[in-house]
Amino acid sequence: ALQLDPENTGFIGVETFASLVHSHELPLDPAKLDMLVALAQGNDEGQVCYQELVDLISSKRSSSFKRAIANGQRALPRDVLLDETGLGIYKRFVRYVAYEILPCEMDRRWYFYQHRTCPPPVFMAAVTLTQIIVFLCYGARLNKWVLQTYHPEYMKSPLVYHPGHRARAWRFLTYMFMHVGLEQLGFNALLQLMIGVPLEMVHGILRISFLYLAGVLAGSLTVSITDMRAPLVGGSGGVYALCSAHLANVVM
Repeated sequence: ALQLDPENTGFIGVETFASLVHSHELPLDPAKLDMLVALAQGNDEGQVCYQELVDLISSKRSSSFKRAIANGQRALPRDVLLDETGLGIYKRFVRYVAYEILPCEMDRRWYFYQHRTCPPPVFMAAVTLTQIIVFLCYGARLNKWVLQTYHPEYMKSPLVYHPGHRARAWRFLTYMFMHVGLEQLGFNALLQLMIGVPLEMVHGILRISFLYLAGVLAGSLTVSITDMRAPLVGGSGGVYALCSAHLANVVM
């Protein structure tokens, strides 16, 4: 280390690093090596930073690395993910998610190469499954599968939100598990899986769960202000939040 960086600055020249890689045959992913070279060419002095190398190998992506990649991305190969051949079904799905959610080709490539199956996108799947189970339970109990809200016993559920019951704070969120009928449940479940799962795969469970629950909470708060007589059921508030988040990707 002293020979390569005698002043202990944490930087070495890109030519020195390239010769080191070839002479010692470091086990570095070719795609990550391309990104590291682009990173070096993106700064003023054309040097490789040791900390950036560590972050790259550990798949940790800092904001400075992201900016440097943006500056040096002209030096990257021009091939795109769509040219990749011989991919399995799951890898093709990951590539689809990358193109559906991420607007930049560099971000798509980064996500594709560093994606891990663990943790899986369990939040949207768990919410959708719970909604289906609750609907089936009430449908079997009331023997009514369409427009369940017209059944008086259905509206007495402790899950339904009504402005008159706002002192029971859990209702601000639990109404998302109740649905009017098959059409509303089917529509919400389809959108949650088609939009929510890809978003969760890219952005993680914490961000997407916060986004979804914020939409649900916004729905109950809005009804509390606009119509004090209206009961509220369905996860549409969360679905609208997911659609709005995806709209940003569409615009970009």
